[in-house]
Amino acid sequence: MDAHARVADSVLPPRLVVIVAGGDVPERAALDAAWPGWADGLVGVLAADSGLAHAHTLGLRPDLLVGDLDSLGPDASAEAQAHGLPVLRSRVDKDESDTELALLEALHLEPERIIVLGAFGGPRLDHALANVWLLGLEALAGQDVVLLDERTRVSLVSAPAPDGGAVTRSLMGRPGCLVTLLPLGGDAIGITTHGLRYPLRDEDLRTGPARGLSNVRELAEAAVTLRAGRLLVVEAAPAVSGLDSAP
Repeated sequence: MDAHARVADSVLPPRLVVIVAGGDVPERAALDAAWPGWADGLVGVLAADSGLAHAHTLGLRPDLLVGDLDSLGPDASAEAQAHGLPVLRSRVDKDESDTELALLEALHLEPERIIVLGAFGGPRLDHALANVWLLGLEALAGQDVVLLDERTRVSLVSAPAPDGGAVTRSLMGRPGCLVTLLPLGGDAIGITTHGLRYPLRDEDLRTGPARGLSNVRELAEAAVTLRAGRLLVVEAAPAVSGLDSAP
């Protein structure tokens, strides 16, 4: 391999698979403005049931339609198949949500990143909460999975690492934006932050109190380290962040 090829390989963005779920999705321009470069490295798009229509709205071309298709309707699913879109159809009376099935299917594409659009909003709060809880799927352990819209970016830090050590997650973004840290599924133990206005130094966040709410990123290269547990990271886009909110 020559030097030019080595340089080209080194700057390739991580392999990204996008899942479009059935919740509210923003206009593509708003998404691009909030999170520049979010779609870099795109290698595949999966639509979860009615997420098919949202994918088209965003200018994304799905490679696979997943789910029971109860929200999409028979005409739309038949039209999709007629245009050559592969469909992985499930029973309606299943244990998994359509978004969960799409996440599991996305792993077959060997992604380095997974972004879920349409995970929030809509008339069903329970769907939005269930989508956040999907970040804790055992099958996704070690995967870089993000729930995204034009207002919010949500991810999960889980520790310890396979070697038993702490896990550090980069919180790259614009200074002044809000960053909320919430324990998920139990207490989050041994949290240390870097580049946030209200620092944590090997401290715990307990289930119940709202202590981790509305911190502020002060450095573009902020980070959080976790020794044990699961920590939900909720980052606000620049347009919706307030500079003077305290946790």
